[in-house]
Amino acid sequence: MANICFHCGKGVLYGRRHTHHRGVAGGRWKKRAPKTRRIFLPNLQKVTILEKGKEKRVKLCTKCLKRIKKDLKEGVKPFLQLAYPQLYLKKQEEKKETK
Repeated sequence: MANICFHCGKGVLYGRRHTHHRGVAGGRWKKRAPKTRRIFLPNLQKVTILEKGKEKRVKLCTKCLKRIKKDLKEGVKPFLQLAYPQLYLKKQEEKKETK
């Protein structure tokens, strides 16, 4: 399984990490802030879905998972069918009770 969302295709992004470094007297480039390469990973969760009547384990980003949970709560048909929807709804109710 790659680091790609099953539904939206969100994946790894490459960028640069750098800190803001104030200039010092005597030259702009002497104390230049270092810029290093880094990887931005998506927040993926392993979820079991139903596809053509069979259970399939896939990775979904939290944005897609949140959308599915919201659709289930509102009674709208979600774009993916979770294998155990009552499990996810129960977790949300438990969180509300503890607050």
